[in-house]
Amino acid sequence: MPADALSKVFSALADPTRRDLVARLTVADATVNELAEPYDVSLQAVSKHLKVLEDAGLVSRRREAQRRPVHLEAEVLDLMTAWIERYRRQAEERYRRLDAVLESLPDDVEPTPPHQGANP
Repeated sequence: MPADALSKVFSALADPTRRDLVARLTVADATVNELAEPYDVSLQAVSKHLKVLEDAGLVSRRREAQRRPVHLEAEVLDLMTAWIERYRRQAEERYRRLDAVLESLPDDVEPTPPHQGANP
């Protein structure tokens, strides 16, 4: 996933309402009316949130007779997970190296107290 697209996805998910919409769409596709039900906002506001998610590639809409269900594009979540996982592994490797250094230090050395300065 290109960096700009990844930025769009993370930006879209920065809003808690949009994260909730994505979470609800993991269960099943839903119409805008169904998605708007639990919120105390207008259908237009929910549609705007869905437009942001759609522009980021997280959801798509299709026509099924009279319905236009919103569908979660889960592949985008997989790409985000891969990006996050790469950096998590790098951080864990860094911590493993630090642990190895700390374990190689002798145990019998007294810790040095913090420097208090010249005046008591």
